[in-house]
Amino acid sequence: MGTDCSTIRMEFKPLGGRKVVADFAGGQLTSDAGVLLLMRLDQHLDLLRRFAACFKDRRDPELIEHTVEDLVRQRVFALTLGYEDLNDHDELSRDPLLATVVGKDDPSGDGRLRDRDKGRPLAGKSTLNRMELTPEKLNPDNRYQKITLDFAAVEALLVDVFLEAYTTIPAQVILDLDATDDPIHGQQEGRFFHGYYKEYCYLPLYVFCGEHLLCAQLRSSNIDASAGTEEVLERLVSRIRQRWPGVRIIVRGDSGFARDGIMAWCEAHQVDYVLGLAKNSRLVATLEGEMAQAKSQWEQTRQASRVFKDFVYRTRDSWSCERRVVGKAEHLDNGANPRFVVTSLPVKEWDARGLYEDLYCARGEMENRIKEQQLCLFADRTSCGKMRANQIRLWFSSMAYVLTSALRRLGLAGTELASARCDTIRLKLLKIGAAVRISVRRVLISIASSFPLKELFQEILRRLESLPMRC
Repeated sequence: MGTDCSTIRMEFKPLGGRKVVADFAGGQLTSDAGVLLLMRLDQHLDLLRRFAACFKDRRDPELIEHTVEDLVRQRVFALTLGYEDLNDHDELSRDPLLATVVGKDDPSGDGRLRDRDKGRPLAGKSTLNRMELTPEKLNPDNRYQKITLDFAAVEALLVDVFLEAYTTIPAQVILDLDATDDPIHGQQEGRFFHGYYKEYCYLPLYVFCGEHLLCAQLRSSNIDASAGTEEVLERLVSRIRQRWPGVRIIVRGDSGFARDGIMAWCEAHQVDYVLGLAKNSRLVATLEGEMAQAKSQWEQTRQASRVFKDFVYRTRDSWSCERRVVGKAEHLDNGANPRFVVTSLPVKEWDARGLYEDLYCARGEMENRIKEQQLCLFADRTSCGKMRANQIRLWFSSMAYVLTSALRRLGLAGTELASARCDTIRLKLLKIGAAVRISVRRVLISIASSFPLKELFQEILRRLESLPMRC
């Protein structure tokens, strides 16, 4: 990116007889040339145009220079590149390559209307901030906040992108449910202290199917972790079955979701489930013989020992019917470790050990996906005063995750980065230095000759170019 600090010179330790001097006069440079891959990928997914279509722009078109689609592209691409804060965009607004992938006709910004904006082809932090802060009920007299978002449309888009990722209808899909903590940044709306996490936080609900993100719903933390799950399942299952009428759906989650209402809903809608079940004295007593057997095996081998038991169980008051429970009697070096799951799946399909070890324990991979979004794509940057604005920020991060996950799935399969985390993909493939030269007829991006993964980059681009373009 260009800068006004071209007169600053910095001297370093000499190299032999040569002085080592640096300045900021390199011209139009970018450190993010890999965003070209994301631009080509989005032409296949048509994700960001459809996300932008979820917004309603009530600004006077004669008075704006940045469309909603421009703003959406700028914000999501920046998140994938590692720019988590809106403050970053005051400098990013100068980047000619980011302006190119956003779709600006004048990536140099020389044609901006106001003199103070010339050289800045993209929006600054204030313009982007207004897109997040407009309340649900628009005040027509408000001078700045005139862009609203249709929440239901965003929720539907996440599911549609998931459905489109399959070239053939799967026989079965597993929906993983989980809630996590999102620390609060001050006196914000929805601020409550959570006893388990020992902090003031939000408690967002996530739903994944493998790598695919289907739901990211921001919630206050003064609720049960499972609150609202039945409504989310109703929306997701109906939309999935509308496209795939015969698909089998299994819901998977930890003990926070083993609630009678959720299980009864699944049973009434022909949805299977396997959920963790919090232990209690009755459950532990049922597993007493197996625990003794596991301890005996551990004493003989000094290796972790597991024995499983399949039985039918019903709570005294909270469950409406009996259900199948699998108990894991485990003895470790530090003692007994009993665990339980409740399921609607029949024994003939899944025996006790396979159900627990192969099916239920696989839900742990979802936690890695949540960590990716929070740690690598800044889903926890929810510092606005209002929950609505923070939900919008969570969805911007969600779109960045969908884009990066699709790059991994469609571009990196079978390569050394096939299972790389989002921040590794960013470091290896997106953060690439390049010179940008803009003329009347072309934008030339000259990527650093020393880039070590140039062959992989070209292979990924070939793969993406082979995909059909939707936009």
